[in-house]
Amino acid sequence: MQENEEIQVRVKEMLSGNFPFTDKEICTKMLHLVDLTTLDGTDTRKRVDDLCLKAVDYHTAAVCVYPYYAAEVKKNLEGKGIKTACVAGGFPASQLPLAVKLFEVEQTLKNGADEIDMVISQGAFLEGDYRRVGEEVRAIKQLCGNHTLKVILETGNLQSPENIRKASCIAIDNGADFIKTSTGKTTVSATLEAVYIMLEVIREYARASHKVGIKPAGGISSIETAIPYFKLVYAMLGEEWVCPSLFRIGASRLADALYQFSRNGN
Repeated sequence: MQENEEIQVRVKEMLSGNFPFTDKEICTKMLHLVDLTTLDGTDTRKRVDDLCLKAVDYHTAAVCVYPYYAAEVKKNLEGKGIKTACVAGGFPASQLPLAVKLFEVEQTLKNGADEIDMVISQGAFLEGDYRRVGEEVRAIKQLCGNHTLKVILETGNLQSPENIRKASCIAIDNGADFIKTSTGKTTVSATLEAVYIMLEVIREYARASHKVGIKPAGGISSIETAIPYFKLVYAMLGEEWVCPSLFRIGASRLADALYQFSRNGN
């Protein structure tokens, strides 16, 4: 059996187990794990302001926007207990010189971002230049300091389970606080199989008391697609990981469905 098929079987086995939560309870928990996101070229202040109002109403974990809107989000969320997250460092393709990436991250932090979502240099990774990939993650984490760094692997472009494992390790070894599946800008975004591999890596680091978060993102737009990610994280890492400091979901439309279902169960 090919490794991809073996992983699919293991994921199916994990999801077939018994879980101590109803779907309604899962939706309630997931709502508070959402990074409520808008990353469109047509974003406006009004759209961002409206998103912040929704985040406060739903009490999501964060609002994630482009760097231009960092200060706007920070102002709207002041005192609300919701993080300001921004993509930075050459999102989504990461095809910029490191100095430019660092400048963007630095300015984004100065403008109020609590969390940075960066993308690894996939081209460098696929060429086997793992040193460059790691050095860029490390340099951006050094800038971030105590701010949270989520490292997007763009798993749909990495071509093999082994590459997903290797990219996960490189990100964690160089300071990632979270590893994240996707920008949502590629043909293949989050998959349960990719997240399973990432969770295996996180579990290995956790055994050495190094806790790293997981963020599935990209294409998770319905309750039916979201719940299996929650169950997979719970099955592999336990209830300890089901909290905003270790588990996020990147989404926009999903939040409305979670809110509706957690209130009404339909």
